[in-house]
Amino acid sequence: MRIYLDVSCLNRPFDDQSQMRVRLEAEATTMILERCEQGDWQQVSSQMATIEIDAMPDAERRTRVRLLLPDETFVLRLTEQIFVRARHLETLGFKRADAVHIAAAEASSVDVLLSCDDRLCRLARRRRDQLKMQVANPLTWFEENGDGTDS
Repeated sequence: MRIYLDVSCLNRPFDDQSQMRVRLEAEATTMILERCEQGDWQQVSSQMATIEIDAMPDAERRTRVRLLLPDETFVLRLTEQIFVRARHLETLGFKRADAVHIAAAEASSVDVLLSCDDRLCRLARRRRDQLKMQVANPLTWFEENGDGTDS
């Protein structure tokens, strides 16, 4: 199972945990990352994530979130082909950064892109026939897929 976590997921463990939803999504994200670390699943990312992380104003948080990225060999370089696909995804209603994440995830042949962004998840559900992988909230996805090691 190849999993792409967008920056909203990578940030979740460092968000204010006073809201139940945030706390549960943070726990799900942490468990997913642990399963990737154990080798059950493979985490994949792209340069889009590093661009977004590098733009974060809080240096300490930026450092902590960057540590959650996979090894550099699993961080896809952005190519013209990815940008062409992203521009098409923008015509479907995806925000520019989200479109680049989706295009990069598709180019990496992931099984799922996880995001805590409700708007992105809703739009991806509506456009699922035009995407090459599932887009889901980490909590919902982990509840459905977290039991087996060969999901």
